[in-house]
Amino acid sequence: METTEITVGSIPIPDTAALEIAMDCGFFEREGLRVRKEIIQGSAAAIPDLKAGHLQFCLLNHVTALAAQHSGVVDLRYVADAYQAAPETFLLMTRKDSTLRTPADLRGQTIAVTTLKSIGTLTTEVTLKAYGLTAADVKMVEMPLPNMPAALQAGTVAVAWMTEPFVTAVRRQGAKRIADVMAGPTDRFPVAGYGTTATFAERNPEIVAAFQRAITAGQEVAASDRGVITKILPVYTRISPQDAAQVTLGSYPTALDPARLERVAAALREYGYTDGPVDVSPMLRLLGPMATGATG
Repeated sequence: METTEITVGSIPIPDTAALEIAMDCGFFEREGLRVRKEIIQGSAAAIPDLKAGHLQFCLLNHVTALAAQHSGVVDLRYVADAYQAAPETFLLMTRKDSTLRTPADLRGQTIAVTTLKSIGTLTTEVTLKAYGLTAADVKMVEMPLPNMPAALQAGTVAVAWMTEPFVTAVRRQGAKRIADVMAGPTDRFPVAGYGTTATFAERNPEIVAAFQRAITAGQEVAASDRGVITKILPVYTRISPQDAAQVTLGSYPTALDPARLERVAAALREYGYTDGPVDVSPMLRLLGPMATGATG
């Protein structure tokens, strides 16, 4: 069987554990694919490379992907779901000597997020709203996740929107939690999926189907065996095996559920990320197990 090389945009965080598992277990090789990973800062920065064909697939946070689709910047197709939040998986953190205690204290403060108009900014806005603040009351700046711990320590930013393994890392430095941004209205919020462009999907249906089968197998392992995730996290993230056993994880859906994406779409409209309803159905027009609409 001829092997096809593909480049996949990824981030070294728990969201992509299934991709790492699928690579480690040979699921892609079984499907005739050789995966080259490219580390991205976030979806907003990666979408141009996806559109240009430099990436064939990419981890996409749903907020950025749906907003880009709605605006016509790109025509995307989801291939698989990737990650769904759980309590304590995405936090606003501040350094140990900070006087900040709750989101009510954040007026005028600088908050680091991976990219603007993304899952980070949206969930921060939802959290601020519960304390009578809006995005206009703070300053959000873009910063790669690996740079956030040092920025907190140096005081470059007052607060950082963080996920694992960086939450565990800064807690070891004494950093304090300001808020769980995946609580209340954003409890169990859908975070990210794997996608490609409509053009690539239409021209390469066999490659898309092969990728979908391989990543689905990885998602199924991640969903059912925490031990495998614990073992693989230190391989591709800056985390020790000891910390890998302690990190708080979200869930790994094994099917694309339109209802989850529609929940994101509703939040986008409510917070002004789109100027109208987002139709998610064109993004899910794929054949295969991940496009059934069943929940995982």
